[in-house]
Amino acid sequence: MRFSKLKIKTLRDIKSEETSKGTTLLLRARYVVKVGSGIYEYLPFGLRVLQKISKIIREEIEKIGGIEIVMPALHPKKYWQQTNRWQKFDALFKLKSRFGQEFALGATHEEIITPLAKEFIHSYKDLPLFLYQIQTKFRDEPRAKSGLLRCKEFLMKDLYSFHRDEADLDKYYEKVKKSYQRIFRKIGLASIIVEASGGTFSKFSHEFQVISPVGEDTVFYCPHCHFARNKEIVTKLTKCPICDHPLQQVKAIEVGNIFKLKEQYSRAFNLKYKDRKGEEHFVSMGCYGIGISRLLGVLAEIYNDDQGLTFPKSVAPYQYHLLSLYSGDKKTDKKIKQAAEKLYDRVTRAGKEILFDDRENVTNGEKLKDADLIGIPYRVVISQRTLKRNSCEMKLRTSNRVRLIKLTDFVKITNNL
Repeated sequence: MRFSKLKIKTLRDIKSEETSKGTTLLLRARYVVKVGSGIYEYLPFGLRVLQKISKIIREEIEKIGGIEIVMPALHPKKYWQQTNRWQKFDALFKLKSRFGQEFALGATHEEIITPLAKEFIHSYKDLPLFLYQIQTKFRDEPRAKSGLLRCKEFLMKDLYSFHRDEADLDKYYEKVKKSYQRIFRKIGLASIIVEASGGTFSKFSHEFQVISPVGEDTVFYCPHCHFARNKEIVTKLTKCPICDHPLQQVKAIEVGNIFKLKEQYSRAFNLKYKDRKGEEHFVSMGCYGIGISRLLGVLAEIYNDDQGLTFPKSVAPYQYHLLSLYSGDKKTDKKIKQAAEKLYDRVTRAGKEILFDDRENVTNGEKLKDADLIGIPYRVVISQRTLKRNSCEMKLRTSNRVRLIKLTDFVKITNNL
């Protein structure tokens, strides 16, 4: 992608009430634009990160049998009435059509997925079933002040599982735990599994949290055996109930959660199956969520320095950021431009992700500052100095070490990185 075609100008500063450093950097680097409190637009850089996160999630969820669907964001009132959540779900956005029909904007999809499952589940032979989607969610958040960490509109992956009994649900629940750990590891986040309140469903649910000083949750954590429990369900805990070591009290950001719904929604919608003897039983259910747009905010909080963002390679919008730094001499600059164009074409043909800062109306200093702010893993520079050796300079965003690479060898060398 050519920077000149994006028509995007980064910001040196922003006039905003944002308290989140990560979201502030995303706004300045033009990954996102703020529309209102808890509402954001995703520009090309931000969208590419969301797509890469989604790709990792899809790959891992499909490994454990997940089948992707898309459900509506607009929910008729009757489904929420059937579970008695029309009045009880405080964060539900409600609206009325000009014909008097009432709807909710999808805050979660248990009310929609359960009736859908009735279309397919009749016999024990139809179970288990695992359905997931990547869909926009809407919640009337009272505290939308933490940037992308708490939004009114956000992108989420939600997976729902359907089982013959709780024993089968328990087995799949453990599979999802391991899958989530792989997902967060691939994205570049060190997550811990935290016991949290299960509400009306079970004694505990489990949250996946990333330890961070900007986290909204307080967690009792054992660094010895990695036991963790959310402070919301316990007043004080000083020793680990597993290994008896002292616990640390840390701040953390929630990046995912999983629940055993059991028969709560299958009873509300009369979702049953017949066993081998022809006897009917309620289906046991689980649900498993990951906030995808929230992950963009979490990554920005974790991966940054004084100059800007430092995205990990697995989810960075591009792998290489090519800069043509001009000298002011027309003859020399023509050669720099030609060399940069040739390298860009060669790298693009090789199928590599590269952002080419081909802008001619900005200074070299601005290009370098933008490269640091945007945070693409490798910065590649062609200048008067590098051309003397028919080379380019390549530097890892998080390192001060600069490597000189022959232009003709660039693709070959980067293949071995």
